[in-house]
Amino acid sequence: MPELPEVEAVRCLLGRDAVGAAIVHAEVRRTSTLGKQSATEFLQRVKGAAITEVARRAKHLFLHLSNDNTIHMHLRMTGNVYVLRDCRFPPAKARLLLNFTDGRALVFDDPRCLGRVGAFPRKDIPALLPPLGPEPLDPAFSWKIFVDIARKSKMPAKLFLMDQQKVAGLGNIYAAEALFEAKIDPRIPIGSVSTARLQRLHAAIRQVLTAAIPCCERAYSQPGRFVEGAEYPMAVYGRKGLPCPRCKATVARIPQGGRSTYFCPRCQR
Repeated sequence: MPELPEVEAVRCLLGRDAVGAAIVHAEVRRTSTLGKQSATEFLQRVKGAAITEVARRAKHLFLHLSNDNTIHMHLRMTGNVYVLRDCRFPPAKARLLLNFTDGRALVFDDPRCLGRVGAFPRKDIPALLPPLGPEPLDPAFSWKIFVDIARKSKMPAKLFLMDQQKVAGLGNIYAAEALFEAKIDPRIPIGSVSTARLQRLHAAIRQVLTAAIPCCERAYSQPGRFVEGAEYPMAVYGRKGLPCPRCKATVARIPQGGRSTYFCPRCQR
């Protein structure tokens, strides 16, 4: 699933390519992409409006429109959003198209059809979102706030970081990488970690996410071929059996919460 860096990269690129564009028509190629919303209602809310801003909250994308509606997108496992230069040639796996007056189109491309798109009054958007924790790159998210949240949890460190109600936007890849940078075992209960080590983890989260965003923007240069973490230099994620870049021990993989967790058994304690 695309994580905060991937979604932030999409936000930046759409901000460059889509802001100011006026929507002349919406083509819904798979109605399940809209969830419970009808294609008729979606079209009524977006047709004739211009995209004024592209925003992000955690892994959620928002296209704010000139008519006070907002298009809400969640990429889920395989979703991708980009602008085509010519709306006449959409990809086969496009699930929704927003055709612009200048002949271009915004494409919601989703091979596994798990992503969701909807258009709603902007004022209603906060109530439609699930409970979300603080944004890890927000200047207001201090290490003291992070420590306070961690102290209240008995979850294993990796699962804690992936809980969107604790810290918004982290997923399997960058949680593993942040824990490696902080030298923390992903299995240890987060509430038992010392304050000094939690402070180090807070800094590692910011460091990893900040470094990953420009990597994601470069990886997104070919629409429809985007792979999360494609250009980020992974230290442990996906490297089972390979040497740890820090101590040369063998990187391990264990199941956690239905996902694979990668870590260095020697460095991370």
